[in-house]
Amino acid sequence: MASREELSIIRAARAGQVAAQLALGERYLFGGGDLPQSLVTALHWLERAARQNCEQAWALIGRHIPYDVAAQSPNTAALCLWYERAFDAGDAQAGMVFARLLLAQDNSPESQRKALQALESAASAGLSEAHWLLAEMSGKNQSAFIPASAATREPTNPAAKAGTVAAQQSLENQAWESGDRIAFLQWALPQARAIVQQHLQLDTGGQLAPRLGSQNALLLSRCAQVLSERESAAPDEVQQFWELAAQEGDEAAPYLLGLWLARLDENGTRRKHGPVTANVKKALRWLSLAAENGSAKACYALSRLYLKPEFSQRNPKSAQQYLGMAADKGHASAQFECGVVAWRARREEETSDVRATFWLQQATAQGHAEASAMLDKVAPRAQAAPWALTAQALLTREMRDDHRLLTARIELAALFGLSRAEALLLNVHQAEQGHCLVVDIRANYGRSKRRLIRLDTVKERQDISRIARIFDNIDPGVHGPEGNYRQRLYRLKSLLPGLVSE
Repeated sequence: MASREELSIIRAARAGQVAAQLALGERYLFGGGDLPQSLVTALHWLERAARQNCEQAWALIGRHIPYDVAAQSPNTAALCLWYERAFDAGDAQAGMVFARLLLAQDNSPESQRKALQALESAASAGLSEAHWLLAEMSGKNQSAFIPASAATREPTNPAAKAGTVAAQQSLENQAWESGDRIAFLQWALPQARAIVQQHLQLDTGGQLAPRLGSQNALLLSRCAQVLSERESAAPDEVQQFWELAAQEGDEAAPYLLGLWLARLDENGTRRKHGPVTANVKKALRWLSLAAENGSAKACYALSRLYLKPEFSQRNPKSAQQYLGMAADKGHASAQFECGVVAWRARREEETSDVRATFWLQQATAQGHAEASAMLDKVAPRAQAAPWALTAQALLTREMRDDHRLLTARIELAALFGLSRAEALLLNVHQAEQGHCLVVDIRANYGRSKRRLIRLDTVKERQDISRIARIFDNIDPGVHGPEGNYRQRLYRLKSLLPGLVSE
C-alpha cells in the first residue's frame, strides 16, 4: 500500500503537475518506498512529463526504458521523439532503441538513414547489441534498409567504420560458434582473400607488409579450417591461409596446418581431405612449432606421427617422449595411453602399476570412458570391510585410548576395505602414494596378493594422512612395539573376543 507521501504524489501527477509526474515515474522506474518497480508504469508517467518539455523525463526514458517495453506502447511514433532527443544528447543506448523503433514502423530512406546512423554510433560506443543489428542489416538486401547512395559508399566517419567492422566480426563469430560453416564462409572467405591479396601485393611490391593482427590471423585460420574439410577446396589456398595465420602468432594454426599436411585427424587416423600427398617433413616442422608453444594436442599428434610405419620418420622413442609430454600437459588420450603402457610394464617393473593408476585417474577426471573402465580393474574404489565396521562398533572409549595403533588399523580397514591380515600388517607409510594405496603384505603373509586401492576424494587422502601420522616414529616391523602377525592377531582377539573371525 502506498504511503501518504506517495498518495499525494500520485494525486498531483494525475492533476498534471510535471514535477510529480517525473517523481512518480522515477519511483516506478527504480522501485522506491512502497511502490513496486514497473517499467511500463514508469514509461507512462515519464512520457506524460516529457510531453510538458521535461528534459529529465525523456533522458530517463532514453537511458532506462528498453526496446521491449517501448514496443508495447500504443503510440511508438511519439516515443521515437524522446529516444531521438536522448540520442542527440549523446546517449548511445537511446540511439539503439530509437533505431529499432524507427525500423519497426517506417522503411522510408530517410528513416533508414537515421536508424543506421544511430546504430553505428551505438556500435562505436561498444554496445554489442548494436553490432548484431548492424550485422543483420548488412546480411539482408541493403536497398531495403539503406538508401542507394549510402549503401554504395564506404562510411567516412571513423566511428561508422568501426561499427561496420565490429558488426561484420560479430556476424562471423555468431556463424562460427553456432557451427554454421556455410554461413561463416559466406561472410568470412571474401574478407580473408582480400586480406591475403593486400598482404601479397605489399610484399611483392618491395614494401614491408604490415602485420595482419590477431583478429585477421584468427579469421584466416578459421577459414582454412573450414576449407580443409571440403573436397572442392584448393589446397594451396588452405595452406596459404594457415601459414599466414601461424606467422602472425595464431595458436591453433601451426597445429592444424601440421595435421592437414600429414593428412591426419586429431586422433592420429587418416583423414579424407588434404594435400594430394602427405608432406611429413613439413608436418613435423609445424607440429613441433606448436608443441614448443605448449600445445598438448600437437605433442599427441607428433607421438602418432612418429609411430606410423608408413612414414620414413618413424621413431618409437620420440613417439613415447611426445606422448609423455602430451600427458603432462593434460591430454586425456595421451594420459590413457601412458596408463596402458605403464600397466603393461608391471611385469618388468612391479611398481609401474602405481604410475598406471595415476595416469588413468588423470584421464578419467577428464571424462575418458576407456580410462575409467580400466581404472576400475587396475585400482578399484575403496569398499568398507564388514569385519572392521563390526569391530568399530564394539570398541569403547577406553579401548581406543589404550590401543591407539590397533584402533587406527581397524579404522583403516573400515575405510578402505582391508582384510584382517592386511589391516594388521600393512606398513601405512609405504602404502600411501597420494593418489592410491598400495596393499602389499607378501613379505609377512605369503598367501596375500599385491593390490591397489585408488584414492579419489580429498577426504580419502585426508583420512589416510591422518592415520599415517599415528604411526610416526613407530617401527612398523615385526620387531617393533606391535610385534609379529601372531601377536597382533592375539591382541585383536583378546580386545574383541566377540568379533566374528574371517
